[in-house]
Amino acid sequence: MTVLARRHGWFLGVFGLGAALRIVTALGYRPALWFPDSYTYVVTAMRPRPDLVRPAGYSMFLRLFEPFHSFAVVTFVQHALGLLAGVMIYATVLRRCGRTRLTVSLAALAAAPVLLDAYQIEMEHLLVSDTLFTFLVVAAACLALRRPPSTGAAAALGLILAAATLTRTVGLPLIVVFGFFLVRYGFGRARAVRRDARRGVGAFLLAALAPLAAYMGWFHAAHHRVGLVGANGVFLYARTMVFADCSIMRPPADLAVLCDPRPPVERPTMQEYVWSDDSPVVRLPGITFTAETDALAGRFAWLAIRSQPLDYAAATLTELGRTFTWRRHVYPDAEIYGYYEFPATTPPPPERRPAIVGKEFAERYERGPITVRIAEPYAGWMRSYQQVAFLPGAVLLAVLLLPLVPRLRRVPRLPHGKGTPWGVAGAAAWVLLIVPAATAQFDYRYVLPATPLACLAAALAMGVRARVHVDPDAGAGDRSDPEGGKARVK
Repeated sequence: MTVLARRHGWFLGVFGLGAALRIVTALGYRPALWFPDSYTYVVTAMRPRPDLVRPAGYSMFLRLFEPFHSFAVVTFVQHALGLLAGVMIYATVLRRCGRTRLTVSLAALAAAPVLLDAYQIEMEHLLVSDTLFTFLVVAAACLALRRPPSTGAAAALGLILAAATLTRTVGLPLIVVFGFFLVRYGFGRARAVRRDARRGVGAFLLAALAPLAAYMGWFHAAHHRVGLVGANGVFLYARTMVFADCSIMRPPADLAVLCDPRPPVERPTMQEYVWSDDSPVVRLPGITFTAETDALAGRFAWLAIRSQPLDYAAATLTELGRTFTWRRHVYPDAEIYGYYEFPATTPPPPERRPAIVGKEFAERYERGPITVRIAEPYAGWMRSYQQVAFLPGAVLLAVLLLPLVPRLRRVPRLPHGKGTPWGVAGAAAWVLLIVPAATAQFDYRYVLPATPLACLAAALAMGVRARVHVDPDAGAGDRSDPEGGKARVK
């Protein structure tokens, strides 16, 4: 124990504090906190059927714990996943960069946001998919950084990314990102290795795409449509309504019904075009997410993008820029933003019909009331902690840009096939930030899965730079190194 504390004291301190904060949260808010999406997830868990708006991965996660009849068990597992994500980041940095005083500190620092950020802890206590998704993408990044990749590891990587995609559809482009890095950096060039590479890539693609194909078959059986969800067109329509000008687009008659005559500066936020009764797409006959309405909204959105590409780019950059402000601003509205804060009073019961139905299913799941019980002083401690303990967006931007600094890019050359270790994590972080800004809107909870990946990439970039001399036969953190990648620094 003394040796462990001496070698990993910084991380053990951060991990212990993170665990204590999660215990305080569980004591202060029982059994869990609720978000509008939570009720839909519970309905799908209790009555399995693919939802038109959200994939069913998180609902199946909830169903795993239904025999316990306790949402407190679910939040306990989600807090454990947050802690495990920190452990994986720490272990991966040491594996790839070696264990020195500097790399141990870098590894602990990289794990700190996912372990200590108050908004991360609050999100783990919410019944939403983001904690599970964060754990899966961090696990995928850490697995991808193990070298050399075996066929089994490539298949496992594909399965993890498939699970992430079925948890949140923004995971779909990550299959392309990880596939590229697997092909580019995962394997060497020797003939025998190329044969292994073909098998590995084949195993990765099969493991990643087969579960998605199976889910699409289930979705088609339920809704007679092809896809993972049935709302992509409506959400992209809502994204373009911050700039779409029908006088420039000149849409045909069937699309013109979706125009908003108000100038863009007077229009509501994006989400109002999806959920508000005043939205042109909501006013169409039938439910909002019918195949016909979704296809019509998608056509309108693509016409807007083709007609006003610069306006679309500006709108995307504006949404992306909200990620990097120093202070957190209330966005998209006070109601949604309030769900990300530890509440001081018991939240009111849901008012919308779908949420009321979801509440009934949730009470069946819990076999009792689901009203949030706030216990002081624990809840007050977490509210006070949340005022000061979070990663500002401007700091996240610096972390994202750190691996791109020219001095850090001139890292010591690794043995062939090991590549630039921070690349896959950094690319995945940027994808997780850009895709929602381009296809939906900025939301603070969409930032949280990207943060640990960005920290992992920055720590790897700095750690490899710090390793001045590496044994070419072992590499940093290679399994042939009996010291676990212990570096020799000049």
